[in-house]
Amino acid sequence: MILVTAATAPVGRSIVEQLVAAGRPVRALTRDPEKSGLPAAGEVVAGDLGDPASLRSAMEGVSAIFLLAVVPGFAPAFLAAAKDAGVRRIVFQSSESVSDEAPEQPHAVAEFHHAIEQELRESGLEWTFLRLELSASNALQWAFDVPAQVKTGDVVRGPYADAADAPIHPADFAAVAIEALSDDRHAGEIYRITGPESLTHAEQIKLLGEALGRPLRYEELSVDAAREAMGPYAPADALLDDWARHIHEPAPVNDTVEKLIGRPGRSYLQWARDYQADFVS
Repeated sequence: MILVTAATAPVGRSIVEQLVAAGRPVRALTRDPEKSGLPAAGEVVAGDLGDPASLRSAMEGVSAIFLLAVVPGFAPAFLAAAKDAGVRRIVFQSSESVSDEAPEQPHAVAEFHHAIEQELRESGLEWTFLRLELSASNALQWAFDVPAQVKTGDVVRGPYADAADAPIHPADFAAVAIEALSDDRHAGEIYRITGPESLTHAEQIKLLGEALGRPLRYEELSVDAAREAMGPYAPADALLDDWARHIHEPAPVNDTVEKLIGRPGRSYLQWARDYQADFVS
């Protein structure tokens, strides 16, 4: 049995959907199972990383866990529950910003993920780290709520029109996670994950418009205006610094997805077509 945390987030949801489609046992952890909209063939349970009691029951009979963490301080209780339940492996969605060499992490996002990685390394459990490039996280979409902007007009506002990202399709990241959860060869490995192509913010919005059949355009905000417009949970400084680095050079792109799952990652245009319902009122 595989347990998926953050099961209603895009990657977690896709892991559950792909495992159900393959006829494999999966348990989805979410705060509100009745509103989850997850496949009926999967087991959906109520729980929270910050609630040790819910974790203990959710982990019964589980051999591997996909972990996406946003709750500070959860790891000791989480790992204790995992060991008590006989869990063998944790596959952790981490950040490529984590440094293995520097004495200090570059920013708070890296520090948060580095601390969890260290606790996993010391836990005695098998682990695999999937380090997602910041530029691959499709941050423009969630940091500036692009769906809400598109629902109200044909202009998307954000910083650095010429900054490049390499967004990954959630289903591709999910497929990599399933491979890591399923095969012992991936224990103790660190994989750096990106999407298959480098695209500027302006290019992404043009492609999104193509998928929607609308003439969308990108309007650049100043750095100060962008920081103010960012969503409350977005790591503003880390994102703005990363985008600034990629104004005059492409975003990093690697072939990890193809190596692990045997096919190239889906394009940004395919992502836009698959998620176009999110942009319609």
